[in-house]
Amino acid sequence: MPTPRVPSLKALRALEAAARRRSLTKAAEELNVTPAAISQLLKTLEHDFGTKLIDRKDGDFRVASLAQAGLSDLREGFERVLLGVSKIREYEVNRPLTITVEPSFAATWLLRRLPRFASAHPDANIRLDPSLRVVDLVHERDIDLGIRYGPGDYPGHRVDQLLSEEMFPVCSPELLEGEHPLRTPEDLRWHTLLHDDFETADKSIPTWEMWLKAAGCDVDPTPGLHFPLTSMAVEAAVLGHGVALISRVIASGHLAGGQLIRPFGPDVTTPVDFAYYLVCLEEVAERLDIAAFREWILDEANRAEVGTEAAQLQVMRDRRDR
Repeated sequence: MPTPRVPSLKALRALEAAARRRSLTKAAEELNVTPAAISQLLKTLEHDFGTKLIDRKDGDFRVASLAQAGLSDLREGFERVLLGVSKIREYEVNRPLTITVEPSFAATWLLRRLPRFASAHPDANIRLDPSLRVVDLVHERDIDLGIRYGPGDYPGHRVDQLLSEEMFPVCSPELLEGEHPLRTPEDLRWHTLLHDDFETADKSIPTWEMWLKAAGCDVDPTPGLHFPLTSMAVEAAVLGHGVALISRVIASGHLAGGQLIRPFGPDVTTPVDFAYYLVCLEEVAERLDIAAFREWILDEANRAEVGTEAAQLQVMRDRRDR
């Protein structure tokens, strides 16, 4: 049996309101249109059904039996529609903007900056989902945005590059002093190497073994301290426990603050192929909360790219002037 064609919902809404209020004028006020518009909608509906639905004679307003038969169902249907719309609006207002992000990036870069977003958007409701897994945004609809470290090739998604990447040794400024001050890569033989054992798909990220070989250093890369998370290796370096081979992005906050330095200068670095990207589904890319967060974090990323090197050079100048 074929599905019957549904008339204009706007016209049906006009019929239900006019019958309930027993007045075209009152129905027009309720629906925020003119009485003439209500009258025209009813004429369209009568043409659709091929019969008279409302009689108006001598000031009497009467709903035809045919229309009366479906009014209760129409009324219940519109009430449920309004309830559904209300739930959707309430959900969108109260629903947090959920961002999946690698834990070390969250701890060392994002958390330093999020208070500025909260200050600029006091009504924002942000929830971080720190995770090492790559979340499938198509099927996990409770996650709105992803900050991904990878090649940037994510079909079907809106992709914005945040930060390029490179690797270099970092340490506490304390290690520039003492019995074996760090001056050249060969001096690493006197210091503990901090290893980041976080597994990544990016094979271009150098290990200490690769970096020392490329630097031409005859230093054993095996001994040292090993950590499952990059942020732990960074913290160990800040505490002066050794030298870590860390990405610029992850180390940027501590470099800018002077807790970490690049002992061999800004020219000793290894670029990597992957970068950090902000990713979301195309269909939600222009949603107001997502667009606001994108605009903010892209601005933060641009300022971070410019500011870190300047702050680090100032730290090095200050130490030389002591």
